[in-house]
Amino acid sequence: MIARAEAKYIRISPTKVRPVIALIKKGKVIGTMAKLTLINKKGAFLLNKVLKSAVANAKVKGYDESKLFIDKVVANPGPVLKRHRAASFGRATMIRKRTSHILIELGSTEKLIKGVNKK
Repeated sequence: MIARAEAKYIRISPTKVRPVIALIKKGKVIGTMAKLTLINKKGAFLLNKVLKSAVANAKVKGYDESKLFIDKVVANPGPVLKRHRAASFGRATMIRKRTSHILIELGSTEKLIKGVNKK
């Protein structure tokens, strides 16, 4: 892992993000960004934002964007917002508004030598 980015308390269920994660696992960063822009899902939009943040973190460290690949992608459950809704016979049912924490870690195929690769 050379760079990472994490988005916490995102208002989307982790089960909705995980199918998009399955499409981008272990891919190169440039191709993955293009693929995420074409997928018409909210999870793809959010993953693209986190991926751009991770790439920016790697660039600050001096790595080249074309040599980066996705090492690890995880969508973990966050806290659940609990709301109530009226039901029949005077009862109340619970509505669970789920959140997720999305983590992306990047790896690189190039070796960074101190002071040589930085621009």
